[in-house]
Parts: sequence; structure tokens; C-alpha cells
Amino acid sequence: MCDIMIIIRKRMRIKMDIKRIDSYEDERFRKKVLKQHGAFEVDDLLYEVEIISDYEAVVRGDSKYIKEIIKEFRFYAEHISKFYDDNEKCIAEYPKVKIFDIGLEKIQPSQFYVDIDKKQAVESFVTNANDIIIPLIEADDRYVSLDGHTRLSVAVDRGYTSVKGFLADGGNWVQKFVHEALLRGIHTPYDMQVLSHSEYDLKWNKFCDELFEVK
Repeated sequence: MCDIMIIIRKRMRIKMDIKRIDSYEDERFRKKVLKQHGAFEVDDLLYEVEIISDYEAVVRGDSKYIKEIIKEFRFYAEHISKFYDDNEKCIAEYPKVKIFDIGLEKIQPSQFYVDIDKKQAVESFVTNANDIIIPLIEADDRYVSLDGHTRLSVAVDRGYTSVKGFLADGGNWVQKFVHEALLRGIHTPYDMQVLSHSEYDLKWNKFCDELFEVK
């Protein structure tokens, strides 16, 4: 799957091969965790990071790689700053990230397609606009969304006019995607196209492959 945050992550030097599970169907993990993209595998060991509030999560798995899993998870969800084990013991805590309200019209997507299957999965756990927390970078008087485009599409359908956001580090790669989005007339989340899973897989992954082949 070609996801902006995944691409950025792959282009960072990571010594450990931590696999983030993208599927919503994997009997090894809780469904809630899969929907939150909190399932990981490393050296045949399984880990779950289950979000329980807007800044807290429970981590399950062998203690061997707990610290590395938390670090990996926070790359995608930096706003989660406090982590517990199953016995409610705090095992890691980071400074809280400032979360703010952001109008949808002020968000420039860095992606232009949305997978309908993924959207249906996300719809099942989004109960209100506060459940949608998006990593952003500043761009003049607007913001670019680094991730959470499916959630933004759900926000559009639900009639939410604003969501939650926090500032993150996007790196130089993001501008390539923003440029391509603008060429396709994608200026706000309202412009993104919802595609079938097969069409999304073909169009989006083909675009990503071609973009980096050019490089």
C-alpha cells in the first residue's frame, strides 16, 4: 500500500524490520487494533498498540521490542503520548502534542484517492469529529495532511466542517504529492475521489511506482 507516511518511513534509515499490518482481517490481532493500524510484527513476535483515548494507548507483546514498537507507532500517531501495559502500568510517556481544531477547507490533501474498503472500516469507529486527528505541516496560510485521508473523506460524508490536527515533520517527499494533487484539482478533502479497492490499488500504487521511478 502506498501511504504518504509509509513512504516517508521507508526512506528513513531503520535498522530493525518492523512490519506494520495494513490488513483489516488478521486473526492474530484484535479487530479494533487492526482498524486503528496498531498491529505490528517483528522477528515473528506480535505486538498490539490499542488507542484508548486521544493521547493514551495500551501496548501488548513481548518486552523485547516494546520500546521500538512504541517509537514506530508514534511515527504514525505522534499525538499518542502515554502508553500502558495490560496491567495499567505506565511504560512510556512523552510530552503531549498540541492538538487544535482545523477547518476542512484549510487542509490540502497530499493524496487524491480513497479506498472504499478502508473507508468503510474507518466509518465503523469514527463516532464524531473529535475522533479524527490528522498529522499536518504548515503551508502558507493552509495545512497539508500527511496521513488520515480516509478519515477526512469520512468527515466530508458526515458533514463535519472541522477535525483535529497536530503539526508533524513531513520531510521533502510530501511536496511531490502535493504538486501532483494540485495538478489533479485536489485542493481540499472535498475533492478526493473514492474508488473501489481494486481501482485504488491500481491507480494509486501505479502513480507511486511511476513517481519514484522518475526519481
